[in-house]
Amino acid sequence: MCRAERGESVFHTRFSNLQPLCITGESPPVSLIINPSRTQHFTADSLSLSCEDQSDSTGWTVRGYTHNKTLFNCSSVSGSTCNISSLSTSHTGVYWCQSESGGRSNPVNITVHHGDVILESPVQAVTEGSPLTLRCLYRNSKISDSGVDFYKDDSVLQNKTTGEMTISTVSKSDEGFYHCKHPEREKSPKSWVSVRVSSSGLSGVIIGLSLAFVFFILLILLILLLH
Repeated sequence: MCRAERGESVFHTRFSNLQPLCITGESPPVSLIINPSRTQHFTADSLSLSCEDQSDSTGWTVRGYTHNKTLFNCSSVSGSTCNISSLSTSHTGVYWCQSESGGRSNPVNITVHHGDVILESPVQAVTEGSPLTLRCLYRNSKISDSGVDFYKDDSVLQNKTTGEMTISTVSKSDEGFYHCKHPEREKSPKSWVSVRVSSSGLSGVIIGLSLAFVFFILLILLILLLH
């Protein structure tokens, strides 16, 4: 997060919203599992956060930093799982798993909304080439899905009558902030959707760069031989 200052007597603005920063590379050995599996939730809903290790989930603890700038302490813990029986907007923040040795999972931004509409989006990054499905969810499930607009970076992307939209094959250009809006209700909060480059795609880039480098060296040698 950040804040600005101005004036000779230095007046500080409020802090910005929290935004997790993920460094791409080798995936951490543990993942934060959210149930229900989405980043937006209604107030008064229940939520469980757990740490899933590829080898052993013991020794990992759920940590968080809320938008109120306070560290999150879970009051109901079972093993490596934190259970929240009734969510409030004060639970909005960044959450992760942390080991006793200081290891961490990738952070997840969780938004708890007091309104009537939220967006269901993937918790983890979507691999390039995979499908992406977004759903508009309502506190009152009896609301009609007619005419739901889906937005990406504040521009209308699709209008759906089912309250659900799917991008069959995502690419890096699909990464961004998404939200939905019901014609009879408010719009949902925004959620960041991250797209991860597939290992095959990354290998192709590396091979392409290697071939270009070899071609460049051969071209220089040819020029030297001709002169």
